[in-house]
Formats: sequence, structure tokens, C-alpha cells
Amino acid sequence: MKAERLLQVILAPVITEKATFIAESGAKPQIALRVASDATKPEIKAAVEMLFKVEVESVSVLNRKGKVKRTGRYVGRRRNNRIAYVSLKKGQELDFSEVN
Repeated sequence: MKAERLLQVILAPVITEKATFIAESGAKPQIALRVASDATKPEIKAAVEMLFKVEVESVSVLNRKGKVKRTGRYVGRRRNNRIAYVSLKKGQELDFSEVN
């Protein structure tokens, strides 16, 4: 996989109550990341390993549909999200402040 493509796969970390709970709890640390809608599991794994210099054990992907919102008579829609839950190998830790 090309480095250009891997840099476009990860969009942002997900900072929610659930993501914080998953990151802090359990023997298997996990990180929730918002990824490109066409990203595959091998691409996500390679991108995380390249950017953060950690070893990835597994990747789970979730497609979240955007909610329909109204303001008066106007109907809008939030964008769809693809979220990856990345499990790191034992002893690995991810630090967002040291991204290369």
C-alpha cells in the first residue's frame, strides 16, 4: 500500500464517552478512529502501524448512518461515519501527541 493512501485513511480520533471507556478499560487496549468511508481493514491496520509506530492485533469497523435533522420546515442530514475500533497488542500504547 502506498504511503499517500495510508495518510488519507485515518481522519480523526473519536472522542466520546464510549471511546474513552474502551480505551481505559480491559486488558486489551482499543482506540476508536474515524476513517475514510472506503477504507478497508488491512489499510486501517497498516495506517495505524505506520503513523503511531505500534503493533495492531485486530480491527473492527462500524458504519454509522447519519441522523436526519429538521429546522422548521427544512430537512437536513448529518454525514455518515465509518468508525474503526483498533485493538493493540499487549504492552502497546498509543500516544496522539507523538504522531509522525
